[in-house]
Amino acid sequence: MTRWLVTGAGGMLGRDLARVLGATAGARVTAADRAALDVTDPAAVDAAVAGHDVVVNAAAWTDVDGAQEREEEAARVNGEGPRTLARACAAHGAVLLQVSTDYVFPGDASRPYAEDAPTRPVNAYGRGKLAGERAVLGLLPERGFVVRTAWLYGAHGRNFVTTMLELAGRRETVEVVDDQVGQPTWSGALAVRLAELGSAAVAGRAPGGIYHGTASGQVSWFGLARAVFELAGLDPRRVRPTTSDRFPRPAPRPAYSVLGHGGWERAQLPPMAAWRDQLGDAMPELVRPSRG
Repeated sequence: MTRWLVTGAGGMLGRDLARVLGATAGARVTAADRAALDVTDPAAVDAAVAGHDVVVNAAAWTDVDGAQEREEEAARVNGEGPRTLARACAAHGAVLLQVSTDYVFPGDASRPYAEDAPTRPVNAYGRGKLAGERAVLGLLPERGFVVRTAWLYGAHGRNFVTTMLELAGRRETVEVVDDQVGQPTWSGALAVRLAELGSAAVAGRAPGGIYHGTASGQVSWFGLARAVFELAGLDPRRVRPTTSDRFPRPAPRPAYSVLGHGGWERAQLPPMAAWRDQLGDAMPELVRPSRG
C-alpha cells in the first residue's frame, strides 16, 4: 500500500490527481484542499505529511497577473510552500513531487528547453515557482521531483480551452494570439503521469530531479483555439489570428514555451502523448451542451 498526500486537491489538477489515484490499485489517498491544509504553515504541513509515502504538491498561486502585482504573497505560496513541504518530507522520509512551470524560462529559445537548460523567469510567477524548485531539489536531492508543466487545461476550473468553448457560444468570431507557442497539456493526462512517476519513485525506478510534464509537439494559442473549435464540431474559421500587443497584461508571458522530454528515460517512462491527442481525449468531459 502506497500512501499519497495531494495538496491543492480542490484545484483543476488536484481534483484530477485525487480521481486518478483513487482508481489506482494499492494507493491510499489523502486529498487536502486549501481549506484543509495551508502549505505555508510548518506545523500543519508536518502533521499532514506524517504517515505518507508520496506527497504531490498541486497547491499554488496560479494567478499570473495577480502574482506580478502581489509578488510577496504569491512567492509565499509558490516558493516557501514547497520549501515547507520539502522539510517535512525530509523529516518523514517521503517522496515529494513538486508541480512547476515553463515560466521559469525566458521564452526566447528556438528549440525545446531541456530539463537542465538555464532558467531566467520574465515575471513574478516564474520567480516564485523557481524558488520552489530550488528548495525542493536542495532539501530532497534524492526524493525530490520537479515536474514542469505548461498551458494546463481541464474540466475543473477556468482555462484557455474551456474559455474558447464558452466564447464560441456567445460570439460569432474570436481573436486569438498567434505569436506565442507552447504545449497544451490536459490535467487528466498530467495526473496519470504524476501517479506513474510517484509509483516509479517509490519502487526505486526513478531518480530525483527535473522532469517536463507537457504534451508532445507544439502549437500557438491560435492553432489550439482552432483545434478546440474543430473537435467541438464548430467552424474553426471563426477563430481569427492576432498578436500579443493587442492584449497587454501586467505580467509578460514567454513567447516560446516548448519543453524537451529527455528526462523521462531516467524514469523508464515515455514522453507524454501529443497535444492534439490529449485534447481529443479531454473533449468529452470539456464540452457541455450549454456551450453550443
